[in-house]
Amino acid sequence: MIKFKKKLLSSILIALSVSLFTPTKATVQAAEISQPNIVGKYAVTLDYDTGEIIYAKGIDEKAYPASTTKVMTSLLFAEHASKNDSFPYTADAKAQQPYTLNNSFGPIPVGEGMNANDLMKALLMFSANDAASVIADGVAGSAEKFSVMMNDEVKKLGLKNTHFVTPNGLHNEDHYSTAYDLAVILQNAYKNPWVSETMALKDSDITVNGKKVLLENRNKELGIDGNIGGKTGFTTPAGRCLVSVYERNGRKIIGAVLNSQYDAKDEIVFNDMNKIIDYSYSVDKVPYIKAGTTIDTIPVEYKLFRWFGPTKKIDVPFVATENIDYYKNYVNEKETSKSINLNDMNAWQLASNPESAAVTVTQRAYVKDYPVKADIGTFTLIKANFLSYLGIIVLAIVVIVLILLIIRAINLRKRRRRRRNIF
Repeated sequence: MIKFKKKLLSSILIALSVSLFTPTKATVQAAEISQPNIVGKYAVTLDYDTGEIIYAKGIDEKAYPASTTKVMTSLLFAEHASKNDSFPYTADAKAQQPYTLNNSFGPIPVGEGMNANDLMKALLMFSANDAASVIADGVAGSAEKFSVMMNDEVKKLGLKNTHFVTPNGLHNEDHYSTAYDLAVILQNAYKNPWVSETMALKDSDITVNGKKVLLENRNKELGIDGNIGGKTGFTTPAGRCLVSVYERNGRKIIGAVLNSQYDAKDEIVFNDMNKIIDYSYSVDKVPYIKAGTTIDTIPVEYKLFRWFGPTKKIDVPFVATENIDYYKNYVNEKETSKSINLNDMNAWQLASNPESAAVTVTQRAYVKDYPVKADIGTFTLIKANFLSYLGIIVLAIVVIVLILLIIRAINLRKRRRRRRNIF
């Protein structure tokens, strides 16, 4: 009896040890990560390489972008100019509101030549409104013509909720964008080495009126926790805005925050960005469709006799052979779509090679094919057409019997004729 009690006690202790010290599964840990609360009204994070939406808050709501507009200006400038080009300082540039090079380091006379690389630094680091005007006038001839180029680029990128009027983002009722659109614009602009190199500068000298002046980058988070570039913005109607690029452990993530607050220490918008970026690097994908789940059942064509005969259709279920995962947010939950890609296979071919099809999963700009298995076999097709095949077999037998009877009748006639000829 004592031995039994000792064994029972040992079993209980072992069970408790296992339950207490066994690690919690990663999926449970991932589920515990909640989306951060931020001050900014609109925000998004994107995987830089895939375009997948990770964090989403009002990402398609139209808002004023303020100086984050200059990211688009930098993209067009990089595509239409070289670092050593020179552009004249224009009257339109001189008329711009601060921040400007003219107000801070001038006066700059109209017609004064400005180096293109200095203009890019002034645009992205110092956020000079007059530098944006010099670029617009130099590249397109006027701000109005440059805005046409900006909006053409918007269409080229497939964005639907952005309209630019000015090259610098100073307030205009018809000048608007969204967190998602600005993130995509930054994603594409950052691919240009001139843009990314300039965004990475914490400070740099430029020449204004023949003298060297030091510019400091207004991106306060540059070089901290993986921040490798970005652009700030502010107007009273727009609130505080920020778009940023981060890289941690070889993976880049784009972030955009619009209509945040400009506090005394100018920390809120940067805190907003840090929260959504930290979340985006921590959160795991969750299953959209689990392995073994029937994704869809669709009609597939085939010939009754494999290569010939009447065309028929059969409903074929397609089953996921691996987990199809996504980042859980309201956009992906609403927009993620799937479609079966047969790869020009008919039902007979699918029966012979059931894993030859794929499912295409689309999440806005992100599109990926996953393997699936067609739940169909040769016997399924034969069974579906059993009566047809049976009817054909019966008909074939009848035809063969008729042919044999005809042959027999002919042979009998021949024999009778021979007998008559003998007698």
